[in-house]
Amino acid sequence: MMEERVPPTISIRISDELVSLEQKLEALPAGPGVYQHKDADGTVLYVGKAKNLRNRVRQYFQKSRSVDRRIELMLQRASDLEIIVTDSEVEALILEANLIKRLRPRYNVNLKDDKSYPYIVITNEPFPRVFVTRRTRRDGSHYFGPYTDVKNVRAALKAVREIFMIRSCNYTLDTDTIARRKYRLCLDYHIKKCEGPCEGLVSQARYRSMIDQVAAVLRGKTKSLIRRLQIEMEGFATEMKYEEAALVRDRIKGLQAYSERQKVATLDTEDRDIVAFSAEGDDACGVIFAVREGKMIGRRHYYMNNVENKPSSEVLSILLQQHYLEAEDLPEEILVSELPEDVTTLQQWLTDRRGTALRVRLPAGSEETTLVNLSRTNARFLLDELKIQRMKKSDYVPHAVSSLQKDLHLERLPRRIECFDISNTQGTDSVASMVVFVDGKPRKSDYRKFKIRSVEGPDDFASMREVIERRYRRLVDEQGTLPDLIMVDGGKGQLSSAVEVLGSLGLAEVPIIGLAKRLEEIFMPGRSDPELIGKTSTGLRLLQQVRDEAHRFAITYHRSLREKRTLQTELDLIAGVGDKRAKELLEAFGSVQGVRFATTEQLAAVVGDKVAGKIREYFDSEDPASETGGRAKE
Repeated sequence: MMEERVPPTISIRISDELVSLEQKLEALPAGPGVYQHKDADGTVLYVGKAKNLRNRVRQYFQKSRSVDRRIELMLQRASDLEIIVTDSEVEALILEANLIKRLRPRYNVNLKDDKSYPYIVITNEPFPRVFVTRRTRRDGSHYFGPYTDVKNVRAALKAVREIFMIRSCNYTLDTDTIARRKYRLCLDYHIKKCEGPCEGLVSQARYRSMIDQVAAVLRGKTKSLIRRLQIEMEGFATEMKYEEAALVRDRIKGLQAYSERQKVATLDTEDRDIVAFSAEGDDACGVIFAVREGKMIGRRHYYMNNVENKPSSEVLSILLQQHYLEAEDLPEEILVSELPEDVTTLQQWLTDRRGTALRVRLPAGSEETTLVNLSRTNARFLLDELKIQRMKKSDYVPHAVSSLQKDLHLERLPRRIECFDISNTQGTDSVASMVVFVDGKPRKSDYRKFKIRSVEGPDDFASMREVIERRYRRLVDEQGTLPDLIMVDGGKGQLSSAVEVLGSLGLAEVPIIGLAKRLEEIFMPGRSDPELIGKTSTGLRLLQQVRDEAHRFAITYHRSLREKRTLQTELDLIAGVGDKRAKELLEAFGSVQGVRFATTEQLAAVVGDKVAGKIREYFDSEDPASETGGRAKE
């Protein structure tokens, strides 16, 4: 027996200074292989493959490297690097997929297959059984599924049992057991549902032939199976074996009825898988539709994490690698929403696994495009379903919140964010708004609005100092709950004003940032340069959403005050007449003119004697010639 080849392994310790890192990197092979980043304890943090190991690994240690935040964090923890040299890119791809599946490294994109869905299994026995299971084992049995719709699995199993005479018992049948006649024939034999393998009434070869036909049905190969059975039936008829011919005829009829109930996906008879995925934040869901002989026979989906900032072609490549690593039934072609990374290597690997040519290609024509879009729609639905399930858990933290914690290097999750914005028109009617977001969602019951009291003219810095002092002095006095993150709309000036006030209140430890509108720059205390966050970061998008909501709330409040001032009536100028009484007077007398000519008794009936006297006194003392005086008292 040929001994399995063990690929050579090379290990380098990054922290070892006896040999320079440049010398270690230069000594690496320039061929294909797999590399593993490990921490000080030997735990694998990340697994990757490369066409040229030396060039690929070198990129991780270049000062000018451009990698996402997750890889930066991984490199901070990594202390060892292990290289496994392979003979080809295909071998590197297979090894990488196996290592990721076995080790599940923290910083790789990892797939989670939903194991709760049922399979139909054909057991690995001399006389196999066929039944439904939710557990898969590496015992040589063949598993078909998973079936996401329980009705489909029941229909498939019912059709198999109606068409084929397979045993339903749990007996352990082998040559010795059958020879000793340990078991007796059951009812299934007498009602023509089983051929009696327990008493040796059917040969193992004949039973195996029937099981192969069952497998063909479960793989969706009904048309080709029907053609083979028709040839077999004609052969029996020619040999005048009419009972056997009738048995095959009935099997053909059952298969034709079952085939007609299956959903038609395409008009051609190609075997293909339809693959697409949908991503949001750090999560994604990939869906694979199996179409056999033009009919949809199943759907499988995987949830993925660590996908943020990953190119969609890379995510799709990982999905295909992990799914087809153990898939038993490979189609003639795979339709994808876009071409995956390393498509040529991937296609070669799948061709080798299948034994005949397998193509990975984009959809051509409206029919195939519709199928790919259907797969993507299913992926989006399943991803939304996952989010809903997570939100039902009390300890659920939205990805945007956890992403923001990483982006800003915060010690605590910013579950409660309070954001402030100043609004005025050339220094008049200055107001401030405070909006609150909890777990990435606005909590409008906690919103607050402020009239600026101590600032004259358009001074946003002084206005920010006032509103921060008013808000957090009250929280300190009332021992209220402080936010996890304070945010001000503006740059260094607004931020330094807020930081100064927080320090005077003994709240210097509360995290605070400023978000400038012009370049979406994030400023933090004690740093002259803005914090750089990727434009695609969900954390940055959350900050933008919070900032925009604070701006909207401030503008709305400012406009209401300005309109109120602009529409102020002459009644507001009378001592003792506020907004409420002015409104009551206008409702009673229709206009300011109606109030002017009302008698003291009429006025007193609405606002009382004292205020009625002040109103009468105001209008009686007006200058008849003035613009607002109206007519003089007669």
